[in-house]
Order: sequence, then C-alpha cells, then structure tokens
Amino acid sequence: MKKILIVEGNLREENQSFSEAGIQTHTESLKDSLAYFTDKLKTHVVNPSSDENIHKNLDALESYDGLIWGGSSLNIYNNTPEIKRQIEFMKECQKKIKKILAICWGMQVAVTAAGGEVKKAIKGSHRGIASNIEINENGLNHPLYKNKDQKFNTPAFNFDEVVTMPENSTLLASNSINNVQGLNFSIGDCDIWGLQYHPEITYNKMINLIIFRKKRLLERGAFKDKNEIDSHIEHIERENKKLDKISRMRELENWLDYLNLE
Repeated sequence: MKKILIVEGNLREENQSFSEAGIQTHTESLKDSLAYFTDKLKTHVVNPSSDENIHKNLDALESYDGLIWGGSSLNIYNNTPEIKRQIEFMKECQKKIKKILAICWGMQVAVTAAGGEVKKAIKGSHRGIASNIEINENGLNHPLYKNKDQKFNTPAFNFDEVVTMPENSTLLASNSINNVQGLNFSIGDCDIWGLQYHPEITYNKMINLIIFRKKRLLERGAFKDKNEIDSHIEHIERENKKLDKISRMRELENWLDYLNLE
C-alpha cells in the first residue's frame, strides 16, 4: 500500500466557508477522485498555512511515496505569512519526497519554491473551465499525458500563471491564456509533475464555486454582470455533457501509475 501526503492549499477559514455552502473542500474532491481509481492508498492530510506544529503531527517526509498538493484561492505574490509557510514547507518536501503532483495553486507553490516565478495572468483567467489546452511534443511523450487527447477542455479556476519555469523544466502543455498548463521539472531526486488546471474537480463543483464566489468575481471584474455569469455557467454545463469522467481525470490516473512504479 502506497503512502501519500495530501497538502490542502486553502486557509482553514476558506474551507469552513466551503463546507457551510455545501461545497467540498479541494482535499475532499481529491480524495474522492483518488478513491475512484484505487483503495490501496494510505493518505495523510496537512495544511501548512493553518496547522500549528505541523511537523509534530506528521510522519517523516521521507516515509511518503508521493505528495499531491492541491488548489487554493490564494495569490502567491501577496507573500503573506500563511503563503510563506506553504512555500517553505514545499521546499522541505522537494528535498525529501521523490514524486510530487502539483495541481493549480500547488504548481505555483512548487515553481516558486524551486526558483521560478508566478504573476497575475495578463491574457485573462479561467473561470471554472480552461479551453483548448494543447499537449506539445514533449507532453505527448511524457507519462503524464498517456492516453490523453492532444487538445482538450478541462475544469480550471485561476487568475495567475507561471511566467518563469524553474531550471530543469520541460513545458508539456499550453493554451492561449496560460503558456504553462502542464510542466515537469526536477530538483535533486524529486520529480514534480505540474498542472495549472483541475483534473480532480468536476464541472459541477466549478459551477457551484462560481455561484459561491459571484460577488467576489463581479468585484474583481472577472464578469461584467450577472447575465454574463449565467451565460458562462450554461457554457460549462454544455461542456459537462461532453466530458467523461475518465478523460477528465486521466492525469491523476497516470500519476498513480507512476507512483506504483518501483
């Protein structure tokens, strides 16, 4: 049985608001998706931003076969104490865990910890969906994208992007909004697979997040008005009818296969 560490990227307060609204936390969504593929994982969940004395409640990092670091509503360039704690914890994980799957915010933390840079995206945002992500030649030959369509749409929610990849990085996939949609890089013995989107989250949850964040999204100019929100939700609902579960979660399945390689 493989042992993996799951890192929750959201603050405890944000997760509480999710729960009160009847929305799964990102860790709960991830655990459900993992359970679809296997019941042979021992998981341990931590929250570097909110867990006091994190290392006292954690096994030795070297004892984990892999790490999955999920999404968050934080923006890494705000550099708050909670964000700094996540970056420092990621640096420790990169020294001691050999296989990391870094999803959305997780990829941004991994890239920052490794010397790369993340900024506010200048070409737009993904509000529940990312369209026309295209796997490049390197990606087609990488196990992350085994059996994945070369061009695809997928659940996503981000306003920021990787602008400088760490050393030893390979770009695997892009779209017109974010050049870095999929990447692979290594630090010492640690191999990081990074995604800017969310194979582990359903479109239905993304719609619920849009509704949950409606006021916040209007205030930041992500939508011009409620009519545009309604139209965008209808677009996601149409996409939801086209996407099968396995295709959406292919990257997660492929990482689990990689985890099980001796």
